[in-house]
Amino acid sequence: MKRKIRWGVIGSGGIAARRTIPEGILPAKNAELVAVYSRNKKNNAAVAKQFGAQAASSLDELFSTEIDAVYIASPNHAHLEQTRLAAAAGKHVFCEKPLGMTVDEARRMIRVCEKANLNLGTAFMMRYHSQHQAALRLVESGMIGQPVFARAQLSCWYPPARGAWRQIPKLGGGGALIDLAGHCLDLLEMFFGPIIALTCMINWTVQRYKTEDSGVVMARFKNGALATVDTFFCIPDKSSKNRLELYGSRGSILAQETIGQESDGEATAYLESNDSSAGLPPRSKDGGQKIVPKKVNIYQAEIEAFSQALLDGRDTTDSAQAGLRSQILLEACYKSARSGKQIKV
Repeated sequence: MKRKIRWGVIGSGGIAARRTIPEGILPAKNAELVAVYSRNKKNNAAVAKQFGAQAASSLDELFSTEIDAVYIASPNHAHLEQTRLAAAAGKHVFCEKPLGMTVDEARRMIRVCEKANLNLGTAFMMRYHSQHQAALRLVESGMIGQPVFARAQLSCWYPPARGAWRQIPKLGGGGALIDLAGHCLDLLEMFFGPIIALTCMINWTVQRYKTEDSGVVMARFKNGALATVDTFFCIPDKSSKNRLELYGSRGSILAQETIGQESDGEATAYLESNDSSAGLPPRSKDGGQKIVPKKVNIYQAEIEAFSQALLDGRDTTDSAQAGLRSQILLEACYKSARSGKQIKV
């Protein structure tokens, strides 16, 4: 039996404790959790006890354990330096998006890992959602025809909270746009290909903190299709259905609750074609066909994919480049929001 990749975690609170450790690293067939680190020693000790890991009191102590890779889930401003230190210690890096605060930081993260002959990956877990993968197969097989329009929505209620780094520009780099739109833009490029131009507006609509609570993007793809992305920190959770809509000249795919931190949600295809090769159930009265793939956990899937690449000796350049691409798009969004102009990508 092949050995498992031994993981350390930097930033053991937040998404790591809620999702990536219990749903990703622990159940992964080719991974095991060894040690965790956070600047908050009390919380770190609690996470370590909860998941049966060693509580490292420093990054040096974390890197001295027998780990092969680190998962970085710290605030955005720390990603570059922590990646540099991990590479210097000979550890592969799997980092939450955005890779860094800027395009330059993302490029530096890629270079430092390449120079050390180590793998770098970006945690775009929504790519692994079973509904998104099923939709991708339909799009790639031509079932919706020529891509025409797409929409990706990811919004939530995020009230002011003392010390919340996403509400502090120097720690997070921005608000709703950088935190939420990165996932949406990444998914839309997965479905429809590269974006070549975009226009963006941001606003401070409801919440009273220094990062934006509202962001909307309009995009044009190389293939001629158009798209919108809407991201808000000021819409109640139950009011936003986090919709994904893909329209083409021969049909559409409409989904809700598939964009987000859950592995659930539902999607329906509305296709002109009667081709049974799509593997969809019979049409309902409204002409829709439910997409019913086998459910996978998005966190387990992303950890297993990165771990398997390490075990197989494969590079993860595509994952690192996806993180860089996301940063390029986000930087263009903020440039457009500041200038009020369309930005070519």
